[in-house]
Amino acid sequence: MACAEAGGWTGTITDSAGVAIVVNPPEGTWTADQQWTLEEEMRFGSLEGDPEYQFGQVGFLAVGSDGRIYVSDTQARHIRVFSSDGQYVQTIGGPGGGPGELGRSTGFLALTAGDTVIVPDPANRRINRYASDGTVLSDAPLRVEEGRPARYHISPSGTIAVQLRPPADTIDAIVVIEPSGWLGDTLLTFPSGGANRVPGEITQFSPEPAWNVTDSLSVIYGVNNEYRIGMYDRSGSLSRILSKPYEPVPVTERDLRAFWAYIDRAWLNNGVSPSRLPELHSRMHFAEFFPAFMSVQIGYHGTIWVQRIQTPTDLTDEELERYNFIEEFGSLNWDVFDGEGKFLGVVTMPSRFQPRLFHENKIYGVWRDDLDVQYVMRLRIVEG
Repeated sequence: MACAEAGGWTGTITDSAGVAIVVNPPEGTWTADQQWTLEEEMRFGSLEGDPEYQFGQVGFLAVGSDGRIYVSDTQARHIRVFSSDGQYVQTIGGPGGGPGELGRSTGFLALTAGDTVIVPDPANRRINRYASDGTVLSDAPLRVEEGRPARYHISPSGTIAVQLRPPADTIDAIVVIEPSGWLGDTLLTFPSGGANRVPGEITQFSPEPAWNVTDSLSVIYGVNNEYRIGMYDRSGSLSRILSKPYEPVPVTERDLRAFWAYIDRAWLNNGVSPSRLPELHSRMHFAEFFPAFMSVQIGYHGTIWVQRIQTPTDLTDEELERYNFIEEFGSLNWDVFDGEGKFLGVVTMPSRFQPRLFHENKIYGVWRDDLDVQYVMRLRIVEG
C-alpha cells in the first residue's frame, strides 16, 4: 500500500487482485503557484452580418494539422472550416441524402490521418468521409440494427471510438471506428444506462456511463452515480480505479421547477402543442439524486478531467431565468487528475462556456452570450 507522500499527495493506493485502488483526499496537490488556469486566445461568431460566422447549434469541433478549425452545425447540417485565427475558409457538406450530404441529428465530427474528415450520419445510416478540402471521398455503412450510436469520443492522437447501444439488449459496447469509416475492434462492454430503460419514457439523472479513450486505446470508464472511475487496458481488463469523496446531492423541488420550465419552453419552441404537455410530462421522470459527475475527458500531459454537475439549486433566481439545461448542467468546474488517478486540483472554465475538444494545451468549445448566441472559443492552458 502507498500512503501519503511528503509535502504532496495525501491519498492512498492499495492493490486488490492486481487492480490499483486510488483513494483521493478532497484536496488536490496543486499549490497556488502550481494551479493551472485558462486564458482566452480567440473567439469568433456573430449575431448578425456575415452568415458564415452565424451558428445555429454547434455540435463538435475538430482541429487540423495546420491549425484549421472544423465546426459542425447541427441546425445547418454542414461543416464550416476556419483558419487557426478564426477566418472563414469554406463549407463542407449540406442538408440532404445525396453523396456527402448530411441528415438530421448529425453533430459529431473528427479528423483522422491526413486530415480526413469523418462525420457519422445516423439519419442516412452511413459515416461520411471528406478530404480536408471538402472533396467527398466515400462513406461506410452505419448499421443501426447492430447498435444505436449513443456517444462518440476521439483520443488525443485521433482514434475515434463510438458507444453502441443494441436495440434489443442491455449491454453497450465501445467500438473503434477505423479511418475507412468501418467499425473495428471492441474495446469494452458494459451495462446500458438507465435513462431510457422503459420504452417511451425517460428518467433524468439515472445512472449513466461516462467514458473516454486514450492514445493507447485504454478506456476511462465510470457510472456517474458514484465518484469512481476505472481505467481499462485495450483488452478490456481493469487495471486501476480512481475515487474521490462525494456526498450525493438530492434533487429538490426548486430544481424540478427549473428543469420543467426549461423543458416546456424547449417543447413549445419546437412546435409542440400546449395541450400535449401533460402527456409528455407523464413520460418523464427524475431520479432522487443528481449524478456524481457529468463527463470525462483526456487532457494535456495525459491528465484526466472530470466535469462536475451544476445544479439549479446553486443558482440565483436571475440565473435560473436563462438556465440552459443542455449547455449548463455540466459545471464550469473540472477536477483534474494525473495519469495515475491522483487528484491535482480544480480548473474553472469561463462563464457560459462548455468545452467540445481538448487538443494539446488548448481547449476548444462554445461560448454563449446573454442572448444565447453561440461563438467558438479557444482557451490555452497556463501551467503554474
